[in-house]
Amino acid sequence: MKLNFFEIIQQTLMVSGFVLFMMLIIEYINVKSKGGWSKNLKNSSFFQLFISSGLGILPGCVGTFTAVSLYTHNIINFAALLTATIVTIGDEAFVMLTLIPYTAIKLIIIITVLGLISGYIVNLFFKKSLINKVELHLQTHEEEGCLTFNRGNIIEHFKKISFQRALLIAVLILVTLSQFVGYTFDFNNINWELILFILGCIVSLFIVIIVPDHFLEDHLWEHVIKKHFLKIFLWTFGALTLIALTYHYFDIELWVKNNLFYVLLLSILIGIIPISGPHIIFITLFSTGAVPFSILLANSIVQEGHGGLLLIAESKKSFFIIKLIKIFIALIIGVICYYLGC
Repeated sequence: MKLNFFEIIQQTLMVSGFVLFMMLIIEYINVKSKGGWSKNLKNSSFFQLFISSGLGILPGCVGTFTAVSLYTHNIINFAALLTATIVTIGDEAFVMLTLIPYTAIKLIIIITVLGLISGYIVNLFFKKSLINKVELHLQTHEEEGCLTFNRGNIIEHFKKISFQRALLIAVLILVTLSQFVGYTFDFNNINWELILFILGCIVSLFIVIIVPDHFLEDHLWEHVIKKHFLKIFLWTFGALTLIALTYHYFDIELWVKNNLFYVLLLSILIGIIPISGPHIIFITLFSTGAVPFSILLANSIVQEGHGGLLLIAESKKSFFIIKLIKIFIALIIGVICYYLGC
């Protein structure tokens, strides 16, 4: 990773933006349905595991962001979050599907099975969240003004636009525009993550525009922006800056090539880094035949892309416990596969 602070800020806005979109949408759906959909999901731990594995399978970090957001709102439990973080490959999934498509499919199947089994076992012993439920639950006020969304009031919203609504609209637009700086469109290499980002912005803008002031101020501004967004932005920026400095002064890729005996352990250690990017080294090495599949598998089990940044910002305890569990799983599976010649 090059020491480029503009790229760090742009990447921070990407992570924070995805999180903001997901939280706005989840908050809206929850209030609109009076919490019905989340209650149904809460009542079935088994269903949570499959939903979480499906989110993890999605290429990129959107699925993990959604899973962490659901977890921080106590909609899915710790076991389900563990499943999602094991299954996900993050942004590296796009690279894998391009360089090693057949291996990528095989890897996704393996880690999905591992994720479901691990989640099921953990769920037998621990079914709760590690986050304060009083602070982070989704709110479902019963006021009529909060639950009724009249599109005919949109013009009135702009005529008497509040500071919060104007600022939210500006933030959503600026965060999205930031992702186009330095971007060159290529029909042969479509950036699907950027497309999802734009769609998330459009849906979020629609929500911010149509909802009444009461909903916007109590739910979106007080809950999403004040309690989550700023903290996530600062944590993400700090972590990305620290990681960039580390990679700027230490050539990890060169060290790996010169010390293949320790590559398996190193792949697990690098998997601890809570961003997408560093793990591409193992995809590249595998695609050239420099390392076996076991090393790629071990790294994929431990890492969860940028979703780790969101989780560590919201619940450090959950982040570290999940990492310890995944390190344990990666060591066992990785060592077995390594000595079997996989």
